[in-house]
Amino acid sequence: MPIDASLVGRAFPPTQPYPVTSEAVTAFAAAIGAGAPVASVPPTFPIVVTFAALQDFLAAQQVELSRIIHGDQRFRYERPVEVGDELTATLTVTGVRSIGGNDIVSTASEITDAAGSLVCTATATLVHRGAA
Repeated sequence: MPIDASLVGRAFPPTQPYPVTSEAVTAFAAAIGAGAPVASVPPTFPIVVTFAALQDFLAAQQVELSRIIHGDQRFRYERPVEVGDELTATLTVTGVRSIGGNDIVSTASEITDAAGSLVCTATATLVHRGAA
């Protein structure tokens, strides 16, 4: 099923708050091969909450994650993520276009702290593979 282009501009509900703990940062650093000890939160750490927002979006649209190819990811920071932050992501669909039977979906996820202040914006380009 193609992605509905009328979703452009739609924001989805925010994710559950995600506590940034030293354990979570250490586990993330190990997963990306950064090693230990970790002196600061890796700049790609917000993908944890961004991915939760993406999964919520895909579930709401009844799209199988197995049909998604991750094309691009960028982070634009207002400030670094710090241990002790509690992050929430709100995903907005910023573009949908079809190419060769596949849908190219652009998203922007605003990642905020517990006070509601913007920490960073994560943008992504996703390819939704068309029917076989």
